[in-house]
Amino acid sequence: YIVAIKKRSRVPGVMITQFVERLPAGKSAPDFSRKPMTTNVQEGKKAFFKAMVSGEPPPAVTWTRNKGEMDDQEKYSTRYDKRAQEHVLEIVNVKLEQADNYKCFATNEYGQAVCAVTLNVNYQSFKTIKPKGRYLLFSLFRTVATRKKQLPQQKEGEIDPKLLELLLSAPKKDYERICLEFGITDFRWFLKKLKQIKKEREDEQSKVLTEIINDLKPSGRAEFSFDMKLRDPNSEVNLYKDGTSIPYDDDKNSKHSLQKTGINYLFSIKDPQREDAGFYQVDVEETNVLTTDFQAKIKNSKVTENEDAVFQCVLSTPLNKITWSKEDASLEHGGKYEITISEDKLTHTLRIKDCQMADKGAYYAIAGITSSSASLNVQEKDAQEKVEDGKEGRVGGEGGDGNGEGICDGSGKGNDGDKNDEDAQFVRGLSDINAKVGDRAELSCKLNSETSEGRWYKNGKLLTEEEGVKIIKDGACHILMIECCKKDDNAVYRFEAEGRKSEATLNVQDPPRLDPDALGEFTNPVIVRVGDNAEWKLPFSGGAPMNIQWYKNDDELLPAVNVKIDTSDTESQLRLTKCQRKDTGEVKIKIKNEFGVIEAVSRLIVLDKPTLPQGPVEITESAVTSVEFKWKPPKDSGGCPVTNYIIERQQVGRNKWSNLGEIPFIHSYKDTDVDPGRRYCYRIRAKNAEGISDYLQTGDIPAGYPGPPTAPKVASAFKDCINLSWCPPCDTGGTKVMGYNLEKNKTGTNYWSLVNQNGPITVKDIFEGAEYRFRVSAINLSGAGEPSIPCEAVIARDPKKPPGKVIDLKITSSSYTTLSLAWTKPKEVKGVEDEAQGYYVEIRPIESLEWTRCNATPIRLTSYTVLGLKAMAAYWVRVIATNYGGNGDPQGFDNYIIAMPPPVRPRFKDRNMKTLMVVKSGNTIRVNINFEASPMPDISWIKDGIPLLKHVTITNSDRGSQLLIPTSERSDSGIYMITVKNIVGQESFSVEIRVTDDPKPPGPVELEENIPGTVTLCWAPSPDEKRDDRIHYMVSKRDSFKRTWRTAADNLFNNKFTVVNIMPGREYYFRVFAKNDMGLSPPSESPVFMKALNFESPPSFIIPLKRRTAPEGYECYMSCAVKGDPGPRVTWYHNNISLNTNTNYHITNVCGVCSLLILRVAPKDNGEYKVIIENKLGSAESSITLNIEPCILENNY
Repeated sequence: YIVAIKKRSRVPGVMITQFVERLPAGKSAPDFSRKPMTTNVQEGKKAFFKAMVSGEPPPAVTWTRNKGEMDDQEKYSTRYDKRAQEHVLEIVNVKLEQADNYKCFATNEYGQAVCAVTLNVNYQSFKTIKPKGRYLLFSLFRTVATRKKQLPQQKEGEIDPKLLELLLSAPKKDYERICLEFGITDFRWFLKKLKQIKKEREDEQSKVLTEIINDLKPSGRAEFSFDMKLRDPNSEVNLYKDGTSIPYDDDKNSKHSLQKTGINYLFSIKDPQREDAGFYQVDVEETNVLTTDFQAKIKNSKVTENEDAVFQCVLSTPLNKITWSKEDASLEHGGKYEITISEDKLTHTLRIKDCQMADKGAYYAIAGITSSSASLNVQEKDAQEKVEDGKEGRVGGEGGDGNGEGICDGSGKGNDGDKNDEDAQFVRGLSDINAKVGDRAELSCKLNSETSEGRWYKNGKLLTEEEGVKIIKDGACHILMIECCKKDDNAVYRFEAEGRKSEATLNVQDPPRLDPDALGEFTNPVIVRVGDNAEWKLPFSGGAPMNIQWYKNDDELLPAVNVKIDTSDTESQLRLTKCQRKDTGEVKIKIKNEFGVIEAVSRLIVLDKPTLPQGPVEITESAVTSVEFKWKPPKDSGGCPVTNYIIERQQVGRNKWSNLGEIPFIHSYKDTDVDPGRRYCYRIRAKNAEGISDYLQTGDIPAGYPGPPTAPKVASAFKDCINLSWCPPCDTGGTKVMGYNLEKNKTGTNYWSLVNQNGPITVKDIFEGAEYRFRVSAINLSGAGEPSIPCEAVIARDPKKPPGKVIDLKITSSSYTTLSLAWTKPKEVKGVEDEAQGYYVEIRPIESLEWTRCNATPIRLTSYTVLGLKAMAAYWVRVIATNYGGNGDPQGFDNYIIAMPPPVRPRFKDRNMKTLMVVKSGNTIRVNINFEASPMPDISWIKDGIPLLKHVTITNSDRGSQLLIPTSERSDSGIYMITVKNIVGQESFSVEIRVTDDPKPPGPVELEENIPGTVTLCWAPSPDEKRDDRIHYMVSKRDSFKRTWRTAADNLFNNKFTVVNIMPGREYYFRVFAKNDMGLSPPSESPVFMKALNFESPPSFIIPLKRRTAPEGYECYMSCAVKGDPGPRVTWYHNNISLNTNTNYHITNVCGVCSLLILRVAPKDNGEYKVIIENKLGSAESSITLNIEPCILENNY
């Protein structure tokens, strides 16, 4: 059976379970030489757990987590780093839900080691002042942290700066004690002052910072980067290492450089050395920006002379070393002070050995710019002989909390009273204590007089020794002792002496308890057979309510079909039904109440038949009269030892299996009853007390035949003969090898022909240029054995000299992944360098020392294209000529080759790229830009001159770039510009994207008739007009005569339109549409419009008179066009004198066109001419002025 022996490892936190009572010589159970560390990572980053294990045989390492599975290989990957001898668990792209407790198991056949580790995931959120718990830390080889920047000197009348630093890093409960140490008594004023100082520091940070985001980005150069937005770009940024300012500049080649790109700051150290290790911090002006915090600060300590004092703190982030100091003096490890650091670099401890009175005072733990302080109080040794100061309550020999929480009505720690030396006064009052049921408890106090008497009270009732307590007076000390605490002893106790009193509370706790006999019986392993039931029963006692949990192999058991749990107030029972072999493991019960928790562990062993023996079977002897072979034991013995193995045998060619009997627990068998030349097959079964396993079957084992010789080697080859050699077989089959059979095979055929019995070394039956393979088998008295492995193919031809170097090696073309080469065939030098029959191309990355052959078989062409290169990687390239005489010398380039196309200035490939895209709101925007450039360019996108928002996705490749907005909104409208830039030049292209939606219809349409024959449409604007500057309107009309809709107007950017040519007597219908880049909206229709039939109209001028200037002696013609119904009467006037009856003027009126003709104008015709038209509906007039130019006669003398 398997035992389970619990052992503790030398590494804290590791538990070892040993499966055997005694380990064989040279074997060991697994253990961790270095356990994985608790890790804090930011969401979206990678997390690593690394462990180093030991054990013989080497243990297998597995990982589990408490709250889920780890089967997804895309999220969890494990590997073994042979160089570092580390087992690594890598968690890719950490999520918040992966924050959990993880376990690492190291297992071999002799035991199992397990340790737990925690993964903490930080939510990716940003704060505006100081990101708590985030840090910048270089830990290259060692870290020496000193106090950050010296505190300013105290000025007269001001608060001590050291006191301020202590209070800012101390909990509020320690304010009073720290103030008393510095002599400050006005606590209210000082607390107000402290609150004001905190507010001033927060304001100071807010003046220089708006946002800071830091993140470690380790690289081979030792660098980190963080994003920081400054309110004042001219603010001074200071850099500190271990609290000391270090100089830096923006030159990347300097030792320390701090480069700024936008809001990103990149700090790097060139060629980091051991002295560069340390704690690095960034300040803006005098404001602390980045820091680490204390998860648990150091606490006050009280010790007696010659005892050791311990201060311990826990950091929020790992740190190789912090600074310990007393007052202003730093403390170093060694001698009186012992400084230790936990493996995870979070817990730091200071031990002060052999404390003396001079060691009293304040001690500080300083981590970067944060600190924690506590005081050490050393008591004289003679004062401790009677009672331990600060730990008056003792429970079963152990002190209580010692916090001095009892109430004392007297001097010292009590309330204010008369301090008369003649009255009894308390030197030390009572203190609250905790005690467990059944343990001893003591309450003690001390008066200033040994003669004073006092009385004890319980809940106000006087106590006497008759009530089961002991009252002891030892000089000035008064002690109340309760030998065996009960629940009834939970009360408030008071001691009174001469009017003075002191009170304290005794808290009697009742944690879970187990009976030792029942516990011993429970821890014994439960052994059952497969299919049987297993039961555990454990009584317990303690204060109610109890929480009972059962576990199997650290997994909690819940009621199920095969799990029954019955629990009462005093007992819990677990029943597992139909147990299987896989149920073997640890069974644990956990009992918990408000006062404590207790656990008990047992083990379940399920017995079953063993698994089949493990192969493969190894043949150790094959002789004429015997066959011997061995195997490996079963992987699972079934819970009890394997006692025997059952062996069966079958002669090859027969169906019958013969039982050869059982053998003891040894892993080999020798069969001496065999016939020479026969072949046998064996079955092996394992047997234990529970049954017989399945069988392991061997292959065919020959009896007496010799084994195969080694593969033949070609000593030399010519066109008419081939010389071979080989070594005899290791297994002769028990008799002498008589000779060898040599066989040959011509490449391309499946036939092996016997060359000659007795095995010649020289083969002559060959054809020149043919390719052959050879094999050989040994012959003894039983016959020929198995043939050897064939030798490598050899061609029958005379040997040749290797060729020379190739000539004129050059690059014909290249890309990011390919490289095309060409060369000239090497020259043939008779007797020195023969003709090349093929070529090998080899490459070597510049960072590697090994050459890689690109073609497995020689190529005959003098050109080759290398595939699968890494973009922009550097390679050495060479070509080797070869023939069957061997390889020639390689020919390469003088410089390395970079995998990239020839340099090309960026240019866009699509000639008809769209400069405008209209997309409906909610649809996907996808802009593909194809370009060509070499080397790989830098690609940037901007929208309206500013960087893109986060919801815009950019995907870049070496041939193009894609802008993707999955769900577009109107705010995505704008001009997007892509810039493609490389070392040759840059090119930009802009595309306007309009995100809009189907327009909504305009409001109601109203009709107005202001001018006869026209109608004016007015409508309310569309609701989309305010957010779409591209929206406009279209008007269509239909009349009762044609009955078809026609567009009356389009591209209207106002809300009004006048339709002309309205015919009287017809009905008109109008529609108004809103229109944008997406199309038309539903129409808004107008009421029906109809103009009544009325042909009468007042007179009017269609074309009025126009001003005239006529030369004297020439004719003058004036005309105008009129209309009106009924037809108007036309009268012409010259200087208001009617001309209708004047025969000097020719007046006509044809179809509304009225004209006046003056045949020869004279100066008397100057003046105003007027036409008046009249009918019954009204009149109208039009007038002009006629100017006569005098005629000038020229003299031709």
